Amino acid sequence: MHGKVWLIGAGPGDVELLTLKAVRALGTADVVLIDELVNREVLQFAKANVRVIEVGKRGGCRSTPQAFIERKMLQLAREGLTVARVKGGDPYVFGRGGEEVEALCAGGLKSKWSMALARVWAYPRRSAYR
Repeated sequence: MHGKVWLIGAGPGDVELLTLKAVRALGTADVVLIDELVNREVLQFAKANVRVIEVGKRGGCRSTPQAFIERKMLQLAREGLTVARVKGGDPYVFGRGGEEVEALCAGGLKSKWSMALARVWAYPRRSAYR
């Protein structure tokens, strides 16, 4: 049995701009993969025992390779876990969200997504709903 992966756009940093869907998804997650630029206050909506994996990228600094992030999401979901992949801003404009959806689809998993209100109009063109 496979788990689930949520791709969550955390918006511009104000946790009050998270959608209710994003808050609910965080509350069901067994593991959170969180980007460097995400406001850590979003973790208040996660379970108390959630495993948090930092997968940050910041210009000029050591970054987590994209291939590692994609493999980790697939591995965790295949273990039956619910994964919240939390990305700063809009993951489909600047955050390689489309690549992550494609990797999940190629790995045989479906993903769900939720945007922060500030960028809800920038929905992904390539989606898991093929």
